[in-house]
Amino acid sequence: MKKILLGMSLQELKQLAVEYKLPAFTGKQIADWLYKKRVTSIDQMTNLSKVARERLSEDCEVGRVDYTQLQASVDGTKKYLFPCHTGTCVEAVMIPDEPRATICVSSQAGCKMHCKFCMTGRQGFSGNLKVNEILSQFMGIDEAESLTNAVFMGMGEPLDNLANVLKVIEVLTAEWGFAWSPKRITLSSIGVTSSPQLVELPDYRMDEKNRGVYHAFNPLKAFLDLTKCHLAISLHNPFPGERIELMPMEKGFPLEETIDLIKQYDFTGQRRVSFEYIMFDRVNDTKKHADALVRMLKGLECRMNLIRFHAIPDSPLAPSPMPVIEAFKERLNGAGLMTTLRASRGEDIMAACGMLAGKK
Repeated sequence: MKKILLGMSLQELKQLAVEYKLPAFTGKQIADWLYKKRVTSIDQMTNLSKVARERLSEDCEVGRVDYTQLQASVDGTKKYLFPCHTGTCVEAVMIPDEPRATICVSSQAGCKMHCKFCMTGRQGFSGNLKVNEILSQFMGIDEAESLTNAVFMGMGEPLDNLANVLKVIEVLTAEWGFAWSPKRITLSSIGVTSSPQLVELPDYRMDEKNRGVYHAFNPLKAFLDLTKCHLAISLHNPFPGERIELMPMEKGFPLEETIDLIKQYDFTGQRRVSFEYIMFDRVNDTKKHADALVRMLKGLECRMNLIRFHAIPDSPLAPSPMPVIEAFKERLNGAGLMTTLRASRGEDIMAACGMLAGKK
């Protein structure tokens, strides 16, 4: 199997060049071809000698993945289908909103979290996407050159694939990569505060004697420590007993623990934290729920994004009526909790929040 170049850091590309007995500066040239010029083959790297290109091509490839299907919504939203190494497919969504063009990117094929309102959670988990597979969503869509923002809010739980997601963010924000500001990136999570896997990150690597202490590794803390990107937490209910009915992972990752951790960080500067709240009729849309949210988030510089539930097949859940949503929003705003109602986009092509299923 050939080495994949897409997703390698500048340091890794320099090391690769040395391994192939090429000057170290060749690594910078390769990075420029991958991330600035966005080539799809080594043969296109024309400032490398023919011998160097032939040598690299024997063992390496760029690793770009092309989309196989495109659907367009009446509101301009587009949904792209990408194959992945698991044998399944994932979806990326491009949302136009002048002057912005935002990509909603997937980090996993399927999802382990099994949220009751999410199509992705219903299909089970097939595997983590590789770095090149995530980057291909940024680079392979028709609007790749005009993207202004990115949200890790597609299929999967980004913090459950933390090492690969952080490598993607490094490529997006590094000068040798896309050179994006971290403020253009938002990561959405259900609030993963411990990991059952040992993720090899330089600042969080466990030593041999602690290899059984899985809860010593906190993916949410790692993300907050290592990036300046925005964070969005899927909240959906302030009461643990009710939240667990919607989101079974509440048992393993209690919302209270997530909120306590977030309150340790300063969100008054470059970085922003927001909370996603899907509105379900007579489930989480009462005065009791609004007042509990205000108490829970008191003192935290944050934003609440209300989302109308997009009905999915065979679900007993229904969207809250718009007058109820508006009253809920006004109650939160009146109590000092900055609250907005997110516009629904791409519902007609199953591209709206919670509707991605990775199917043709």
